[in-house]
Amino acid sequence: MHSFSTRTTATPYQWALSFAVVPALLLAGCKPAHNADVVATINGHAIMRADLDKAYTTALGDGSQTPQQPSGEQADSLRLNALRELIDEEIVQQRAAKMNLSATNEEVDAKLAGMKIPFTEEQFAQRLHDNKQTIDDLRRSIRRALTIEKLLNKEINSKVTVTDADVSTYYNAHKAEFNLTETQYHLAQIQTTSQPAAQAGNLQGSKATNDDEAHKKIQALKNRLDSGEDFGTIAMNFSERPETASSGGDMGLIPESSMRGDPTTYAAITKLKAGEITDIIAGPIDPTTHKPAGYTIYKLVTREPAGQRDQNDPRVQQFIRQQLHDGRAQLLKNAYFEMLRDQAKVENFFAEQVFKNDAH
Repeated sequence: MHSFSTRTTATPYQWALSFAVVPALLLAGCKPAHNADVVATINGHAIMRADLDKAYTTALGDGSQTPQQPSGEQADSLRLNALRELIDEEIVQQRAAKMNLSATNEEVDAKLAGMKIPFTEEQFAQRLHDNKQTIDDLRRSIRRALTIEKLLNKEINSKVTVTDADVSTYYNAHKAEFNLTETQYHLAQIQTTSQPAAQAGNLQGSKATNDDEAHKKIQALKNRLDSGEDFGTIAMNFSERPETASSGGDMGLIPESSMRGDPTTYAAITKLKAGEITDIIAGPIDPTTHKPAGYTIYKLVTREPAGQRDQNDPRVQQFIRQQLHDGRAQLLKNAYFEMLRDQAKVENFFAEQVFKNDAH
């Protein structure tokens, strides 16, 4: 583990809430006969085996040269998790389409153009090649992300209000917490480790079991982040740090003094602007071997200078409003996604196949 750590006793000001992702979907019953190439249907829409194979390959991440491959049971478990993601995603996409909220070609083009800005055409093409991704793959990923964003803005964010009175009440109850004695960094993290754990600590139950798996997994997650997927959503689904995964990877405010003990991570974070993420960093450090036992990606949410914050400080206003907004939105989203799952007709043929094959 790195020399600085999350503070489980942090105050509300030191912890910002992240949006939840669609939780795991309850499996529905299967029809007695179906196309062998169809692994699941959602309201009659088929998910093909080829889609599952591609999602499974993505879940494995980079490093296909390794001789170590998942066992039969491990592979089935990974495929079940990958299919669950595809099902959850399809439910949300269908809802968005029904409400005419699917991302348009123009919106996808604009997002793609923004992603290309830091690179030459050759560099961008090389990044796609390194990520084993085509331009069509990237466009589909962008379209999905933008569609989900539009749906949440319409169905959730537009229904959440935070008044000036709400802000004043919160500030008066937490005034002392807005006094920072030194510069602090509000961070979020996504982490994979080779260390054994009874539970993965994330929504997908995803856990690497060795260094190679941890590296392949973090590389796959980095690819998804680079494609525009939400950091908090990825963290909640796949990060192997239970203390932070449940809140979208949010680590709260980390004092600068405690960060200096890890020069590599400190240097990487201090180069970031708010909203940016680091490259993959080796760590946390195993306290026994003093060697890296996993990999981490950090996101800088904000950098907070030392001193007392007044209620009228725009940063305080923004933080409190976001804190209250996210808390209320979290509740609405949980209820909303429960309703979507209840309303969807899901037939998971692959899950039934695994159950029949392994239930002896």
